[in-house]
Amino acid sequence: MAALSEILPVEAVLVDAPAADWREAVRRAGDLMVATGAATDTYTAEMIENVRENGPYIVIAPGLAFAHARPSPAVLRTGMSWVRLAEPVEFGHETNDPVDLVVGLAAKDASEHTAAMGALARLLADPDTTRALREAPTPQAVHAILRGDAVPERAKEPERPAASAARGGGDLHKILTVCGNGVGTSLFLKQTVEGVLDRWGWGRYVTVEATDTISAKGKANEAVAILTSREIARTLGDVGVPVKVVEDFTSAAEADRVLRDTYDV
Repeated sequence: MAALSEILPVEAVLVDAPAADWREAVRRAGDLMVATGAATDTYTAEMIENVRENGPYIVIAPGLAFAHARPSPAVLRTGMSWVRLAEPVEFGHETNDPVDLVVGLAAKDASEHTAAMGALARLLADPDTTRALREAPTPQAVHAILRGDAVPERAKEPERPAASAARGGGDLHKILTVCGNGVGTSLFLKQTVEGVLDRWGWGRYVTVEATDTISAKGKANEAVAILTSREIARTLGDVGVPVKVVEDFTSAAEADRVLRDTYDV
């Protein structure tokens, strides 16, 4: 699987970029992926249409939008882009607006970029690293942090619950993370949730599957809970299992809280 630094090259990083609105912000992320050979202009249009159709669920954390669309012929190879805006713009998200950072993703399939997504999720889960990325003065400085160079030391993690707590013995549980396309924000949330479960020592007891809204309705009866954004939760409606809203997909602390609520620990 491709590393983060491989699918997000320094040429795909832009800092202090002007954008009049969210469409132009997404377009800038798309233009970088076009320039680095990851996608065509058609894919940029598909990313914009994704927000028009599904709402601002791509705003996965305060100030952070994760722009993407479904895999399509407009994706030439898996790639990412990083756009830090000169001035924040509104996407229409209830809690996470305004946005000053847009990360773009063009995915050939749902698996090739898994390792890169995990690396990005781990970086953005740390507030000091996020602050360093937002303050980095040049694309080269941003890319050095994305490569894992000069990453600040992480804060102390929350106390983990016992592996046997509220588990029903050795039964294997499934959690679904859901977004409109199943390859972008849901995969990002999956990485954050798995990181918390691994720290708890629960990774061998709970599987986390990223999926799209249509598939989630058919798979709901296999899961103990669905974790998703507020916009996607409204789209899903009543699926027969608890649907937990996560506001900040980068926050290990919020994922920890939602998991504790799910398992009553």
